[in-house]
Amino acid sequence: MTAADRVTRTAAADALCAKAYDDAGGPDTGVALVAVGGYGRGDMAPYSDLDLVLVSDEGVAEERGEWWAEFAGQVWYPLWDTGMKLDHSVRSLPEMLTAAGADVRVASGLLDVRHVAGDPNLTLRLRTTILAQWRRQARERLPELHEMVRNRHRLIGELAHLSMPDLKEAEGGLRDATVLKSLTATWLVDVPAADLERCRVHLLDVRDVLHEAAGRATDRIAPEFWTPLAEGLGLPDERAAQRHVRELGRRLTHLSRLAWRRADDAVRRTPAARPRRPELERIAAGVALSKGEVVLDKGARPAQDPVLLLRAAAEAATRDAVLAPPTAARLVRECPPLPVPWPDEARQQMVRLLAAGRGLLGVWETLEETGALARILPEWERIRLLPHASVIHRFTVDRHVVETCVEAAALIRDVSRPDVLVVAALLHDIGKGGLTEHSVAGAPIAREIAERMGFAADEVELVAQLVRWHLLLADIATTRDPDDPATIDALTEHIRTPEALALLTALTEADAKAASAKAWSSWRAGLVLDLSRRARAALQQGSVPPAFRVEEIEVPPAALAGGVSIEVEPVDEGARVTTVAPDRVGLLADVAAMFALRRVPVRAARVWSQGDYGVSVWDVADEFLDAGALRNQLDGIAARRVDPAQRLAPRPAAEGELAPTVVVRPEASDHATVIEVRAADRIGVVYQVSAALAGLDMTVRSAHVSTLGPQAVDVFYVQEASAGALSETRAAEAAHTVRAAISPE
Repeated sequence: MTAADRVTRTAAADALCAKAYDDAGGPDTGVALVAVGGYGRGDMAPYSDLDLVLVSDEGVAEERGEWWAEFAGQVWYPLWDTGMKLDHSVRSLPEMLTAAGADVRVASGLLDVRHVAGDPNLTLRLRTTILAQWRRQARERLPELHEMVRNRHRLIGELAHLSMPDLKEAEGGLRDATVLKSLTATWLVDVPAADLERCRVHLLDVRDVLHEAAGRATDRIAPEFWTPLAEGLGLPDERAAQRHVRELGRRLTHLSRLAWRRADDAVRRTPAARPRRPELERIAAGVALSKGEVVLDKGARPAQDPVLLLRAAAEAATRDAVLAPPTAARLVRECPPLPVPWPDEARQQMVRLLAAGRGLLGVWETLEETGALARILPEWERIRLLPHASVIHRFTVDRHVVETCVEAAALIRDVSRPDVLVVAALLHDIGKGGLTEHSVAGAPIAREIAERMGFAADEVELVAQLVRWHLLLADIATTRDPDDPATIDALTEHIRTPEALALLTALTEADAKAASAKAWSSWRAGLVLDLSRRARAALQQGSVPPAFRVEEIEVPPAALAGGVSIEVEPVDEGARVTTVAPDRVGLLADVAAMFALRRVPVRAARVWSQGDYGVSVWDVADEFLDAGALRNQLDGIAARRVDPAQRLAPRPAAEGELAPTVVVRPEASDHATVIEVRAADRIGVVYQVSAALAGLDMTVRSAHVSTLGPQAVDVFYVQEASAGALSETRAAEAAHTVRAAISPE
């Protein structure tokens, strides 16, 4: 089946319809027989309907009366007699325009109107008027059309991932190809015409073969049709046929999503509001934002920056913006390969990308379509477009993995190592596609990838452990007697630390939610979470997290004299700032405010008491800091000439932002009360926490501040100002006060 066959079928249908029109005595002026829909586009499959409209000039029906009513029947009856399915209507030109104005589906469908018989000038007027009306009303009509498209996608699913793909109605199917042509006709957005037409024509070829194999009109590929599809398309086997169809669907989905993002942006921007020059907002080194798309900044040097591709992808995903495909393609061509192991920034940007939530989907799609993913993660080819054997899965393996990352991003508050969680989510099914059980096959692959990404040895083993045992918790919870002591032993035999158990629990939940609603029913969730809770209790007996490590430093003369010492040391893409001062309640809050008021992003910090002095070491993302300016800022805060409280109040939560959590860890220390704070990574969190504690006359004896992906994880070892751990009541008061201080209003 080829395009030539469709041309032949369309020509034969045209001849049949034209003969019926002529035999009925159809006039040469004032009336036209036109084809619409797939027939209008010339996309006739072996069992396609004939979509026809008999159009007349205004007043023809009234003038010709009875003849007009009889004439329409005389056109349709010969066509019915052939056995072909006929979808027909009779309309005047004004009625056609009114229908198009009232229904966006009609308006979009009439863009494909094609002359078959009768008055060609009438058909031309219809086409040009409909097209002009479509372009004139595009800004008002496109939101309605987009909502219809989204509803269809939610109802049907995505062609690339459905177990029984629908070639027409699914996302990435023929209906979307038609909508894309309608979008292009508005002149508001452009779509790569050659790419679109290639995918559309190949999907039409698939449908032609499917009709012949089924012996009827159908758009759904049932399992029994994959083999005849492979034979009819000249492909080696069923797997190749599935891959071919799913790749076409994925490409059309990618084109559709990009086009709609740009169309929505064009609708929001009125003609008067459009800038004369492209707007470029610099958002990271070498990366800028332009009209909702992440592109390269003017000063970008891809050939000198191997991390630029990941940085651009992470920025796009965290902002739920489009990673411009030409930008991604250029970075693939020009960026040097990442060194092995990856530099710290590359790993951090990968974590930001994976932990971005729903923004990951479109960006990952662009990385795959532009060949970028093959450079970042060559092992991805193992699972790309691989169907799941289990019917419980709603996606192919690769899409399921991305969905697992999206679900895991919502659980990063529950684990100590969100970076390990999201990487394990990415790799948990990497072993599929072979004969060996996929968790067994995947563990060594995951270990190799984690090493390449630059994780430390213990982190590499943790990733590999999670991949190896990612099915264990759910399997035991749903198949073993919960009251049997051996049930807990079966889990703790392989998962031996509370940290690993928390990560496995989160991964299990993310994996199940990404599979389907049935995989994480309330029943299954209750069994899994209850087993995890009891296993954690078993593991924590005799298990205490390591105490905060204190480092002795030489106290500088300025601090010995009762003042403040601030030293700035340049490091890769930032600076390390060391502060030393006589210890006091509120010192940490003042130092944290110093950075926050100067809008300096903090990557990590260590804080401890050393005798009578408070010491803090801060890694910040600002390589141009001046120690003198910092000291002046801190002096103003300490002397209360500057009040940071109002300027650093929590901002309103962004859409989709996780709520902050504050947890007291009584088991973590014998000499202090440990308070763990997790919140969105934003300037001012450390100040808000430490100021709240200072307001309760509590002192922070040590602290560990870190940023893991999109969240800040800050641990504070707190004592009463008079020394000693907090009482249970005071610990609860501290947690409540801190939570209130960091919660967005």
